[in-house]
Amino acid sequence: MRVLKSFQVSRKLPGAGDVMVGIDPEVGWADSGLLDEDLTDLLVEVGKLAGSRGVGALFTVDEAQYLPREYLSALITGLHRIGQQQLPLMAAVAGLPSLVGEVAEARTYSERLFHFRVINSLSPDEAATALSKPSEAEGVRWDPAALEQVVAVTEGYPYFLQEFGKQAWDVADGPDQITPSDVSVAIPIAIDELDTGFYRARMDRTTGAERAYLAAMASLGSGPYRSGEVAAAMGKSTTQVGSHRNSLIRKGLCYSARHGVIAFSVPKFDDFVRRELEETRHHGSA
Repeated sequence: MRVLKSFQVSRKLPGAGDVMVGIDPEVGWADSGLLDEDLTDLLVEVGKLAGSRGVGALFTVDEAQYLPREYLSALITGLHRIGQQQLPLMAAVAGLPSLVGEVAEARTYSERLFHFRVINSLSPDEAATALSKPSEAEGVRWDPAALEQVVAVTEGYPYFLQEFGKQAWDVADGPDQITPSDVSVAIPIAIDELDTGFYRARMDRTTGAERAYLAAMASLGSGPYRSGEVAAAMGKSTTQVGSHRNSLIRKGLCYSARHGVIAFSVPKFDDFVRRELEETRHHGSA
């Protein structure tokens, strides 16, 4: 456990100064200051400890596309050592599709360490079950047409199912059924909730130039979009707007579906951008 006591990570966060995660250190273990070596020592120690107890250890990372390159590289190095020593520790790392490329660039051998799985939105049947099963447990059923409405508008995106399902539940007169008219009332409420929270939080992280790039994407429809077409919609070349494109990918608003193609990272973001543009035009002409 000496390695675990010694390991700590510090990081400078904007507006927050130095933030440190750790405990009272024990000098001489995992304290070299070299993240590759120290994190490897930590993971190996945890793996050995798990093995001595006859159990396994699971290390999980979400939103991994935001990890700095050196953090991702250190994690891959540590997991490589775990594999070499056949210790009972594994990692589940989740992120946007761009994470696959990030992992490959962080360490050349990384493709041999991970099994890559694509997790998409739920199928229509799965989405319907996600809404109807919890309701049925409370003695409430969805009218099939109402269920179909929500499944269609959410495109099976899990968070949207939660939001639209919540709003439909809240507005429903009941006592034991959610109807199409309930969903019709709930949809604009849910969209407003997403606009002011889910989408707005992402848009507020962008610069003016990045918002112009997003607007050009949205003007072309639902996507995915060819980078050249987006640049042309802005009246510029792909080289001129390449830095904005890359920045939006780093911030997680977009991802590169394949070479030369870009898409919004969450469903219906293009609709939100168009609503924003329309509101801006309305205020500008008022």
